[in-house]
Amino acid sequence: MDLTQLTLVELRDAIAGGKASAVEATRAYLDRIEKLDPELHCYHAVLADRAMEKAKAVDAGAFRGKPLAGVPLALKDVLCTDYGTTTCGSKMLEHYRSPFTATAVKKLEQAGAVILGKTNMDEFAMGSSTENSAFGVTKNPWDRSRVPGGSSGGSAAAMAAGLCAGALGTDTGGSIRQPAAYCGIVGFKPTYGRISRWGLVAFASSLDQIGPFARTVDDAALLLQVMAGHDPLDSTSADVAVPDYLAQIQRLSDKPLRIALGKQYLSDQNDPAVNDAVRKAVEIFRGMGAEVVEIDMPHTAYGIPTYYLVATAEASSNLARYDGVHYGHRAKDAEDLVDLYAASRAEGFGQEVQRRIMLGAYALSSGYYDAYYLRALKVRRLIKNDFDAAFAQADVLMCPTTTGPAFKIGDKADDPLAMYLNDVYTVNVNLSGLPGISLPGGFSRAGDGGGQLPIGMQFIGPAFEEARLLRVARLYEQATGYYRQRPVL
Repeated sequence: MDLTQLTLVELRDAIAGGKASAVEATRAYLDRIEKLDPELHCYHAVLADRAMEKAKAVDAGAFRGKPLAGVPLALKDVLCTDYGTTTCGSKMLEHYRSPFTATAVKKLEQAGAVILGKTNMDEFAMGSSTENSAFGVTKNPWDRSRVPGGSSGGSAAAMAAGLCAGALGTDTGGSIRQPAAYCGIVGFKPTYGRISRWGLVAFASSLDQIGPFARTVDDAALLLQVMAGHDPLDSTSADVAVPDYLAQIQRLSDKPLRIALGKQYLSDQNDPAVNDAVRKAVEIFRGMGAEVVEIDMPHTAYGIPTYYLVATAEASSNLARYDGVHYGHRAKDAEDLVDLYAASRAEGFGQEVQRRIMLGAYALSSGYYDAYYLRALKVRRLIKNDFDAAFAQADVLMCPTTTGPAFKIGDKADDPLAMYLNDVYTVNVNLSGLPGISLPGGFSRAGDGGGQLPIGMQFIGPAFEEARLLRVARLYEQATGYYRQRPVL
């Protein structure tokens, strides 16, 4: 039995039932990482010795009965841990060692999870391709000439390549769902406040949310179950009851299912396979007896400019602390304080991070605040109103995750606007604080030589209705079976 090919729930049950040991599972993943990761570069750091120690503790009975006992997971390197480094993919924090561990990670470890290592990412989570990492580019397991998406591309690629049983990412404008679509896996962004952000290095505080990558919807539900809940250390953490997701999503509702389809999402700018996948999904749900209603989402087109005003404004504030004095890289031979600040930030931050800091500082500057930032906040409210109107008519909203499959490495590196448009179908979910999930929705024949490349289907639900959203996604997953297809490695 190849333990790396099991789903997370299957592996958890195999270890709990004595059919496999945590040491065997951890060793299998570490061997696979050693074999495949030098080319894919999913991991920034592999914590092999620590992982084996934890696996031995699991086998010795230290975590008996825990929901993730012995399951090997990967962490995006933006989540603080009091072991190893937390670099955020940046030279600014290349040698940073956190004195504490993020709440979400702590909950996973208390549930018996084995942490394999930290995954590569776009610097400070700013990017859509994982090309912005200071430590090299991550490659898509389906086609090594293509990006895995971003900013959580390392975690998504590791999950797709079978280098972990599950992984954590963060989603500020689609950075879980977009790479999940490009890599043919499940990526789930919970409601803002559902999972504590304490210990997550901030990019845009009103948008950031931690979430899981997984092979199946059941796997994602289990990881969400462990991490969700109120945290007194995080003032934005919601004090809302956490249901038993895994049990609830397997229980069918007696009420007829209603699904909304925004007409703005079936664009002629989409890859033909994306629009075909949406039409096929409509047929699948109608075949189940569901009602699919087409609705108008009039402010969809304003999502990208609104997002890049709000996110960059918050980023310019959050990253002000990295100045060579308070935190981060410190330049040598500076002549005075101003020179120290400028040199430290110029050396420590990459081009994309510098670009976003400047955009955000400009939007917040005197004379431009009302024209840009304040107006963006007003449009943000209108976008949220569109979703509220949609959920008055339907249980969930369905749309593509991206306009097409993964693009070639380097194709959009010199065109920031084209790169930003990758998130056109995901950013509005973050602006509205809603839960969204991407799962395999089919394939496009865009690969070299006609090879298959994954595309993603996205479902969006009302705030704190993760169970409803996961239930609908699970119905689609079981009807299509796309999750069973994996890249040839």
